[in-house]
Amino acid sequence: MRRRPRGTGDGGPLLLVCSSGGHLLQLTLMSDAWEDCARVWITFDKSDSRVLLANERVIHAYGPTNRNLRNFLRNLRLAVHVLRRERPAAMLTTGAGVAVPFAWLSRLGGVPVFYVESVTRIEEMSLSGRMIRPVAEQVFVQWPELAATSPRLRFAGNLFAN
Repeated sequence: MRRRPRGTGDGGPLLLVCSSGGHLLQLTLMSDAWEDCARVWITFDKSDSRVLLANERVIHAYGPTNRNLRNFLRNLRLAVHVLRRERPAAMLTTGAGVAVPFAWLSRLGGVPVFYVESVTRIEEMSLSGRMIRPVAEQVFVQWPELAATSPRLRFAGNLFAN
């Protein structure tokens, strides 16, 4: 993978990486932030992703990822392939495990990584959040209580608040 300086996206697509279920729902709720961007989704081939992403470019990742070394390695290889082919301008993720190899390889390739912690995490970061935080340009949390635990965490609101 060729390295480029951080924050110098070359006009490639936004890489949206997340597990299916609540992580996917939360990322789709942020569509106002990325709706005008070219984008590629990385998620699991599940019924919710097929419905929510019906008109999107989707690359299916390997699951389950929890404590599954084989799928971690398969997703690591997928990340290498996707990052080389797509040359994304940035990566945005809500987690979970599938996002870890994409985040680390994105950072190594000079692609800025942005992480949004799950709304369910009020007092402590999730495992995927703790694994992605070292390589993230910015980490957003959805509760002020969690933001107060570290100066690297930024509270910008809750996706489900009215």
